[in-house]
Amino acid sequence: MIQSTMPEFPLTITSILRHGARVYAESEVITFEGDSYRSATFAEVAQRVEKLASALTRLGIKQGDRVATFCWNTQEHQEAYLCIPSMGAVLHSLNIRLFPEQLAYVINHAEDKIIIVDDSLVPLLARVKDQLKTVENFIVIGDGDASLLGDVLRYYEILNAETEGFDFPDLDERTAAAMCYTSGTTGNPKGVVYSHRSNYLHSLSLICATGFSVNEYDRVVPIAPMFHANAWGLPYCAWFAGADLIMPSRYLQAEPMCRLIETLRPTFAGAVPTVWNDILRYAETHEVDFSSFRSVICGGSSVPRTLMERFQNEHGVKIYQAWGMTETSPFAAVSYIPKQADPQDEFTWRSKTGRIIPGIELRLMDGDKELCWDGVSVGEIQARGNWVTTAYHNDETSSEKFQDGWLRTGDVGTVDSRGFIQITDRSKDVIKTGGEWISSVELENAIMSHPSVIEAAVVAVPDERWDERPLACVALKEGVDITAEELRNFLKDKCAKWWLPERWTFIKEVPKTSVGKFDKKVLRARREAGELEIIYFDD
Repeated sequence: MIQSTMPEFPLTITSILRHGARVYAESEVITFEGDSYRSATFAEVAQRVEKLASALTRLGIKQGDRVATFCWNTQEHQEAYLCIPSMGAVLHSLNIRLFPEQLAYVINHAEDKIIIVDDSLVPLLARVKDQLKTVENFIVIGDGDASLLGDVLRYYEILNAETEGFDFPDLDERTAAAMCYTSGTTGNPKGVVYSHRSNYLHSLSLICATGFSVNEYDRVVPIAPMFHANAWGLPYCAWFAGADLIMPSRYLQAEPMCRLIETLRPTFAGAVPTVWNDILRYAETHEVDFSSFRSVICGGSSVPRTLMERFQNEHGVKIYQAWGMTETSPFAAVSYIPKQADPQDEFTWRSKTGRIIPGIELRLMDGDKELCWDGVSVGEIQARGNWVTTAYHNDETSSEKFQDGWLRTGDVGTVDSRGFIQITDRSKDVIKTGGEWISSVELENAIMSHPSVIEAAVVAVPDERWDERPLACVALKEGVDITAEELRNFLKDKCAKWWLPERWTFIKEVPKTSVGKFDKKVLRARREAGELEIIYFDD
């Protein structure tokens, strides 16, 4: 037997760090600050990464320890993204939009030892401070008031106390590098752990032409939060390819985003449809120059065809839809146009959920039966690949999510002979709003905790801005007089603000299936038929 003479060089984030710092030393990480911006070269960022590694080591962080971030998209967050995995620890990016109960749960479940937090986000983190069981130190970025967290360390101070140079360890590419939690549909959030190998290969896929074609000539702005689905892989692939990174920090509204676009001239960006809708509406009444963009990736929820058409026809910007999930690192498909397609059908192809990219395998299942890729057969989409998880972190209750090494995505749809996916429905009643999940079950339970409520069912309804929003269908106790506004106010300290339904309706009872479960398809049909009297809050 002939043996290969190729070395088994480990595929690690450390090698991504070194490649970007050495080969693209003059590329930049730019942080937008509203009316101004600051920048540092890759070489300068790499020096700070070494200092951060020394500081975290001095604080007792060892290989395998979890270090969390509670941050906006900034240079400092990029430094943490590169540093923590490279030193052998595990980066845990915390979702700043979780309501307190979920936030405390994921921190404790991951057993985070240190949390790096932006000073502007201190009040959000302070709400759960007393519930945290494993956190030993808070490191605050910025000089803002952090007294709500008690004794803290300051990011710039601990870096300034260190010298350049750090001996990064040799790591097995299969070891954990980072983790994100996905709220899923019911129960507690689920942790997805990414290996060095999976992040490395996912980054390569995004650099390729079948991915995003990111290269040294690009200026990439990751508008999607760095805590959302592994930051869409952009912090790593841009660094790997030498593309400038433009970090928007907290300035994610349409007006400052348009100022960022005109000032810093990005060539590539990634964000959910809600962001692009807001930017498009702003551009209707303001003159905005989008000419720097070569393309834009949009994902997180279905991208309206009209959004893509208007951006291209009115501003010359091509938006491509991409599909994936936290469990797929996240990208698994992109809706580029096949070479055989009629140019007149361009938007038909771009409106599809996406075409699977190299490194990902799909199958379409109806129970235990695999269906044909004929663009007609409808089944559950399942995926596997080098950056697709096969289990959740310390969770043995979710085995139904995985089948024979395949991830059951929960998305239902078709796949055609060219590998194009078209999602038609979801297998569970989650609500996807602005790229984020809302659990209808958790929202129902919160509403039903009110003493005047007998039953409550929450269903997704179409929304022009957010794609979907929740409609709360409530059955009250007999003789009770309570308003939708009172119920909505009751929810304000029980869930995230963006979960609060704007639409409410009162019904006699929630329809049931034959086994006593809430029959939400009946409620959807009644709404579509105009049979429900809906109270709407415009806020």
